[in-house]
Amino acid sequence: MNKKLTVWFLLLALGMLVLAACSSSTTPDPTEEPMSTDVPVATEEPAMMSSVTLWHAYGTGSAEEAALTKIVENARMAHPDMTIDVLQIPFDQIFNKWETEVAAGEGPDMFIAPNDNLGNQARAGLVLDITSKLEGKLGDVVVTGVAGMMVDGAIYGVPESAKAVALYYNKSMVATPPTTTDELLQMVKDGNVLVQNQNGYHLFGWFTAFGGDILSADGMTACASGEQPFVDAMDYLLALKDAGALYETDGGRADTMFRNGEVAMIINGPWTLGDYRADLGDDLGVAPIPGAVRPAGALNGIDGFYINPNSKNIDGAIDLALYLTNAESANIYTADAGHVPVRADVMATDANVAGFAAASMNGYPRPQSASFGQYWGPFGDMVTKVLEGASTPADGIAEACMNFQTAIDGQ
Repeated sequence: MNKKLTVWFLLLALGMLVLAACSSSTTPDPTEEPMSTDVPVATEEPAMMSSVTLWHAYGTGSAEEAALTKIVENARMAHPDMTIDVLQIPFDQIFNKWETEVAAGEGPDMFIAPNDNLGNQARAGLVLDITSKLEGKLGDVVVTGVAGMMVDGAIYGVPESAKAVALYYNKSMVATPPTTTDELLQMVKDGNVLVQNQNGYHLFGWFTAFGGDILSADGMTACASGEQPFVDAMDYLLALKDAGALYETDGGRADTMFRNGEVAMIINGPWTLGDYRADLGDDLGVAPIPGAVRPAGALNGIDGFYINPNSKNIDGAIDLALYLTNAESANIYTADAGHVPVRADVMATDANVAGFAAASMNGYPRPQSASFGQYWGPFGDMVTKVLEGASTPADGIAEACMNFQTAIDGQ
């Protein structure tokens, strides 16, 4: 072999060795640990948990509280990514506490309560206008339910149930409930004691039963029907008292008397149905308040879930409110706590709940006007004075109507 050919073979062999070396250096051995690097590796942040805080005013240990607890547990299972914190606030404090905290830029995400003060809260910006958020989502709610959450054409809450007081009676004492004021008065004379809460809310239905219209259609005239129907109502309440009926300023005491069988009848709302039923069982009955010149129209309120304008999770709160008022949840509220449903796809199969539904149908829709807010002071004082003998019905009503009108004029 000549020299040139030998050199050529040597160069070819050397090249093959270099290629082999390069190949071995760039192909990692799968059995070896990977080399560390100082370059940071981007990692995905974990998703933030949705958190919602809810206030309620259901009594501790009550059927309402138990129903809410069950519904919230269902919501937690349906929304595992949502943290739901629930806090009970006494009913006599919840409105003031909500309004104070929201005005300070704080407070929970939402609360459930009757529409007792919705008008004032909406006008003060203490509850959120959620009209656009609920578009197309309340199709199964009856008109009165949606209307109860509205102020000046805007929706401020997700409706949950209707509430109007009715006549509870113990069937072991009263076989057939009275349908007229004359029948009720005779029953009391016969020894079937009626106890009533002494305030302008529980007694409101008697005013309408005797023909009293508390406000004109425009909300600017107090005692629009004139004073006489209200005088007639107070005369009747005094006649009941003379016959043996009782009036209590302590609602808890009145409840205990009925639950223990000390009295035959009481006027109260569906929020006590679960508790009364636990004590009286099949002996418990519910009927509308007896009528006089027309059916009694107790104040018909709507309970709902309201959203805090300060909430950091408005959409989460609304989603929770819609879950807590869906058909499944409404059925639990109805069956376990005696709530009157406002959903067209939920029916009250219990006879006592049906009694409250009838009372709500005859009920006087609770006005959300600023004028109606002036009712409570004058008429609350009047009820106390007349029933405790410090004023006659005529004088008491004259004073109440005058003070009511003065308050409206001064708004």
